[in-house]
Amino acid sequence: MTEPTGSPFEQSAPPPGCPAHAGGVRLGGLEYQQTPAQLYRSLRREHGAVAPVLLDGDVPAWLVLGYSEVSYVTGHDELFARDSRRWNQWDRIPADWPLMPFVGYQPSVLFTEGEEHRRRAGVITEALEGVDQFELARDSGRIADRLIAAFAGSGQAELMSAYAHALPMRAAVQMCGMPETGTDTQQLVDDLRISLDAAEGDDPVAAYTRVGERIQLLVKEKRERPGADVTSRMLLHPAGLTDEEIVQDLISIIAAAQQPTANWICNTLRLMLTDERFALNVSGGRLSVGEALNEVLWLDTPTQNFIGRWAVRDTQLGGRQIRAGDCLVLGLAAANTDPQIWPDAHVGPENSAHLSFSHGEHRCPYPAPLLADVIARTAVETLLERLPDLVLAVEPEELTWRPSIWMRGLMSLPVRFTPVTH
Repeated sequence: MTEPTGSPFEQSAPPPGCPAHAGGVRLGGLEYQQTPAQLYRSLRREHGAVAPVLLDGDVPAWLVLGYSEVSYVTGHDELFARDSRRWNQWDRIPADWPLMPFVGYQPSVLFTEGEEHRRRAGVITEALEGVDQFELARDSGRIADRLIAAFAGSGQAELMSAYAHALPMRAAVQMCGMPETGTDTQQLVDDLRISLDAAEGDDPVAAYTRVGERIQLLVKEKRERPGADVTSRMLLHPAGLTDEEIVQDLISIIAAAQQPTANWICNTLRLMLTDERFALNVSGGRLSVGEALNEVLWLDTPTQNFIGRWAVRDTQLGGRQIRAGDCLVLGLAAANTDPQIWPDAHVGPENSAHLSFSHGEHRCPYPAPLLADVIARTAVETLLERLPDLVLAVEPEELTWRPSIWMRGLMSLPVRFTPVTH
C-alpha cells in the first residue's frame, strides 16, 4: 500500500460532519513504519481502545486497538459486518484510491455475510482440508532445497526475495493447481504483492485486475481438466459455486497464503538471527523454531491491520460513538500487544490466543493457519539445517521495514554463511 506522508502523530482537521475525527491521526510516516508499537502505545494512551484515524486521502475511520474490542467486533457480525457497501464515505472515495483492492465490494467470500458466508467459507474449508499436510511439508521442503541450492554456493543471499517470498508463493499456487514456476506464475505473484503492498510508482488497482484475469484462466483450465488441487475441489463441490465466485475466493486464498506467510517466515528468521535466545546451538538449548514462529505472531504479526468492518447501525465501542456505516480497521498487531492481556510484556510459547488469523466467523478458515504453519516451519527449519552458520550480513539496526501500515515485513534480509557446494 502507498502511505500518506508526514508524521504518524500529525493531527488533521476533521472532515465535514465528523466531529469525532477532530483528533484523527494519519496512519503513516517513517517512525510508524519502523516502530509501529510506539504509535499504538501513543494512540492507546490518548484515545483508549478505539482511536480516530485517517486513511489515505484523509478518509476517516476507527482503529480498534484493544484485544477485547477486536474480539468483540469480529465476534458480532450483526453489529460490525463485512459488506463494504454500507460505508458512509463512498462519496469521498476516488476510483483509483490505493485501498480500493481491500474495500471495493467484490462477490468474494471476504464480503459475504450470514448464510451466504457460511456456504462460501464451507467450500474453502473442505477444499483446504483435502490438502495432505505431510505432502505439503514434503513439497515445501523440496521447494526450499531448490531455492537454497540457487544461492548456497555464493556464501551470501538476500532472503526476502530469494527465499521467504518465493517459497510460500510456489507452495500456494501449486496447491491451487498452477505450475510452481514459470513466467505466468511469477507475474501473478508480482501482481499480488503490488495489490497487497504497493511500493511508490506501483498501480495496485491495475495489478489486482491482472490477478483476477490469471485466476479466471486457471478456473477455466480446471473446469475442463480437474485435478487433485484446491481449485478443482472447489469446482466439484456440491454447493455449486459459480466460476466468478471461485475466482474471487481463490484470489483470497492465494493472497492470504502468500504475502502473510512470506513475512511470517522472514520475521521469524530475523528474530532467530538477532535474539540471543535463539543463537545457541541445539545442544546448548536453543529455543525452537516453533517458539519463534509463535512469538512473531504475537509481537511482529505479518498482518498488522485489517480493513475492515462496517457498522450496521449506530452503536458504542470502547466508549466511542460509532455511526452506522463507519469503517473500523482491525488493529491486530495492537491487540496482540495490548497491555491488558500482557501486563508483563511476556509471551509464552504455549499460548496461541493471538488474533493474527483474526477471530469469529470471518477469521482465516480452518485449516488455513495449519497449512501456513507447515509452510513457514518447513521454510525456517530447512534453511537453518542446510546453512547452519547463517548470520546477518548487516547490523540488526540496519534492517528496515516495508513502508506499509497493513503488512509487517522487511525490505530485505541480507545474510552470509559458509558456501555450500553440491
